[in-house]
Amino acid sequence: MANLSSNDKVKLERLFGMGSGYVLDFSNRSFQEFIITCCRKDIFNERYNQGSGSKANRLRLFWNIELDSTVGKLLLEMLEYWRTQKAYSDSGIPKGEEALYKDCLAIAQRLSGLSVKETSSEEEFLQKQYEIISVSALNIDGNIGGVVNQRIKEIDICMKAKAPLAAIFLAGSTLEGILLNTAINNPKAFNQSPSAPKDKGGKVLNLNDWKLSQLIDVACEIGLLDLDIKKFSHSLRDFRNYIHPYEQALAGFNPDDDTAKICWQVLKAAVTDLSKTKI
Repeated sequence: MANLSSNDKVKLERLFGMGSGYVLDFSNRSFQEFIITCCRKDIFNERYNQGSGSKANRLRLFWNIELDSTVGKLLLEMLEYWRTQKAYSDSGIPKGEEALYKDCLAIAQRLSGLSVKETSSEEEFLQKQYEIISVSALNIDGNIGGVVNQRIKEIDICMKAKAPLAAIFLAGSTLEGILLNTAINNPKAFNQSPSAPKDKGGKVLNLNDWKLSQLIDVACEIGLLDLDIKKFSHSLRDFRNYIHPYEQALAGFNPDDDTAKICWQVLKAAVTDLSKTKI
């Protein structure tokens, strides 16, 4: 059972809009996929069924029966999802909700065994200094390395030309290519990670079939990326998914230069970490 007080639950339920049985803007399918990707738990398994069987009731039971670390991990991912959706909506984040978000973040970090200061704000993250990107230390195959270097040059051009959408899509796809290359070079470490994605039979998926979110989570879990980079890499992943015009239109996603700067910083930070950290 997760160590959540009654006050903790009230705050989380309010932020996630659980009063009517829903959870955020998740459909049944997207909620199920989100939790499977994050925790490898099927929220629609009978063990999480209570009351009406709504998403909210299932999440409440999940909190009651899962370990602190599992609940904390899921809460951190849900809070990042909430913040991303709010931050890039027309209304932004109201002051009252920002305070509630910070309280919920502290709850999630406590359950995960993290201190509040272990993750940075966007402003703090952007202020960190990284050297000019060089992929030479990443042991990338010659042909792929050439493509990656070309993309990095084009991202720099897009940033200078104030073309944020193009910069974001290039940064997201480049990050995915770099992480997949790292996984291919270190298959044992990635495949043996507890977070490695598995098929229905429990077999780890072929590395080429891993999603970007899974590559990010495992790279962090085995010590290749720090927590800040994992956090903002997931934001970049979400933005990259708007490469489909209909998805972008439905979400009302209109990135500005600041959004592109965060994504560019994520890529530079990831390359720096991957260059310095050895398994």
